[in-house]
Amino acid sequence: MVKNYLKMAYRNLMRHKGFSLINISGLALGMTCSILILLWVRDELSFDRFHADIDNLYRVMEVQHYPGGDDLTVDANPGPLAEALEAELPEVKHAVRSTTWEWKQLFTLNDKALKVNGRYTDPEFFEVFSFPLLYGDAAQVLKQPNSVVISESVAKQFFDSPAEAMGKVFKINNDKSYKVTGVFTDVPKNSSLQFDYVMPVNDWISSPGNDWLQEWGNNALRTYVQLQPGTDLAAFNAKIKPIIQNHSKDTKTELFVQPIKDMYLYSDFRNGKSGGGQIEYVRLFIIVAIFILVIACINFMNLATARSAKRAKEVGVRKAIGASKPALIRQFMVESVLVAFLALFVAVNLVGILLPHFNDLTGKYIELNLADPELIFLLLGVAILTGVISGSYPAFFLSSFDPAVVLKGTVKLNRNVAVFRKGLVVFQFILSALLIISTLVVYLQLHYIRTKNIGMDRENLVYMPIEGEMNAHYEVIKRELLNTPGVLGVTSANQNPLMVGNSTGSINWKGKDPNADILFSVMTVDYDFLKTMGITLKEGRDFSREYGTDTAAFIVNEEAARLMQLQNPVGEWVEWGNKGHIIGVMKNFYSTSIHVPMQPLILRLQPKYENTLFARVAAGRTPETMAAIEQILKRQNPAFPFEYHFMDDDYERMYKSEAIMGALTRYFAFIAIFISCMGLFGLALFTAEQRTKEIGIRKVLGASVASIVLMLSKDFLKLVLIANVIALPLGWYLMNGWLNDYADRTELNWWIFAAAFVATFLIAMLTLSFHAIKTAVATPVTSLRTE
Repeated sequence: MVKNYLKMAYRNLMRHKGFSLINISGLALGMTCSILILLWVRDELSFDRFHADIDNLYRVMEVQHYPGGDDLTVDANPGPLAEALEAELPEVKHAVRSTTWEWKQLFTLNDKALKVNGRYTDPEFFEVFSFPLLYGDAAQVLKQPNSVVISESVAKQFFDSPAEAMGKVFKINNDKSYKVTGVFTDVPKNSSLQFDYVMPVNDWISSPGNDWLQEWGNNALRTYVQLQPGTDLAAFNAKIKPIIQNHSKDTKTELFVQPIKDMYLYSDFRNGKSGGGQIEYVRLFIIVAIFILVIACINFMNLATARSAKRAKEVGVRKAIGASKPALIRQFMVESVLVAFLALFVAVNLVGILLPHFNDLTGKYIELNLADPELIFLLLGVAILTGVISGSYPAFFLSSFDPAVVLKGTVKLNRNVAVFRKGLVVFQFILSALLIISTLVVYLQLHYIRTKNIGMDRENLVYMPIEGEMNAHYEVIKRELLNTPGVLGVTSANQNPLMVGNSTGSINWKGKDPNADILFSVMTVDYDFLKTMGITLKEGRDFSREYGTDTAAFIVNEEAARLMQLQNPVGEWVEWGNKGHIIGVMKNFYSTSIHVPMQPLILRLQPKYENTLFARVAAGRTPETMAAIEQILKRQNPAFPFEYHFMDDDYERMYKSEAIMGALTRYFAFIAIFISCMGLFGLALFTAEQRTKEIGIRKVLGASVASIVLMLSKDFLKLVLIANVIALPLGWYLMNGWLNDYADRTELNWWIFAAAFVATFLIAMLTLSFHAIKTAVATPVTSLRTE
């Protein structure tokens, strides 16, 4: 029986090659996009799920309360927190600290040198997290000071095999010696924590000048906890909530924990509650995948029901010789599933061709592993689901024909069938219009981010790590750089001003409300910081060598002055480590992502002891200027390779996710519209065929080509108009919600929706016009001979 169904399905496909090609091509394109999206989604959902004890692993989050109810949630904590959690909460099996960023350091052994990214962390790190060790004991590798655990890749770059690395001593930054106590397998790409070495965090805390890391008012470390199995999370969050307040009475900061398995996907918080993050893009593209597949399925349904009169006699004959309705349903379902599997074959090959380009676009390392049972199940599921959805309505519809009626040749389609088919076309173009609107809004928001004045001139600004001999030779380096043609300014700071991560609540000032609990972003900088960064000074003056007391002075931004409620901040005293006066107020600039509100920021002068050197380069002179800078730094710091980064590149990387989503949205919107047009093309072809004789008679009676084209097109264009009436307000609602995730956003202008309307209308008109014009200009004699 199945063999017979397949044979009939094959014959039907061959008999109507044009329609078969449209169906298979449309479904193949839809499946290709859906499979690519599902592979991406699968990779996103796999982040951090590989840890053995994942259900008991959490990161500690802080909710910092601000005046006016604007609370900030961060994942940086005070240094003493981990020890307090283990001592005070029996539910905590282990508490592990880690630096909040990857630390790039120079590893030297004999004549080999390599810069390696890594982290400082606590000894229990490899016991808590599942980063397998090839060599070394997880409980012992970080117990001793000056011990280092390196990745397999780093070991292979220095030695013939990872085993040889054990016990070797690296010189770190040409300063301290660290002994290799372990080698771990390379960190998976789907890990939020990325590193190629790990060192004891106490080595960093005990370094000169890092006493502040042990203060409860300063945040510079992440804290991860492994809870005892069976811990009630709600009860634990209630217990951990006041821990910082218990140790620092003048703060209102509260704690809670977030599951590690949610760390990557749910990274955005609002007032202590998850507000989304990468999960929003996952949900968005799952919806896009469904949209595209549904659009392709609608094509199949529309063409199958439109051509139903052609197959009416076939159904009548089969019913007359005893075929039951269930048998006919099975036959038509087999046909649709066969088409779906043919489309799947094409789609898998297209995915294989497109996947390298897709990986380049998304920065992923996705593979199409057809030996993976889970992937095979996913692909087969997509094909079967597509076949069943696209074939279900035509199967039930065609099998319901009355043989006594259809064999007389008097079959007439029910009005409801035409309404249903028109509804499907409307739905298709609603989805297409929504994708056009989404594409335009995402593009405009990305353009807004890229071109926005963030309060700092990030163009032609280069920065380099201060390492090795650079601190000792800093003044010489600065003087030589300033004398270099093409260098317009030089300064230094303890961090990138685009990504200020250091903060403190231990700020006092004249008239401070005893109940005020404000967390300030803080930076230490050198002279000429504002000038080199292109930050505007609103009041007062910049740090100057002419004033010896400036090392005890401060510059604040407008937001800090506002929160401190200082009407005339210049001259007021502030206490941060030392007590001094505010000498200037700078205009606000974005020191974090524009997803979050403007942060209060305080600058303190600390010349010659920063970790990042900044230089402003004259526009159009970058190559020769960078070559000159390289020569100076190699001469003053010969043991370290020259390394530099441009600030505008960092800014682009900050919004890489948005850029990727924008590019994917454009591509998928184009494909969805193209698939919709294929369906419209097929329906127009069928309509033109059905009305060939009518058109011939109209032409004989004097109808013009334009009137015939309009007659053939107007019904479809009405459907596109209805689709836009529904899609435009829905698109405004959805995209306004998406833009609300940004503290600073573009506007939803009327022309976005006008453009979407015009685009869908023109696309539909161009699609319809091919067959309409071809039929309208045909010779009437030929048309009247057609049966």
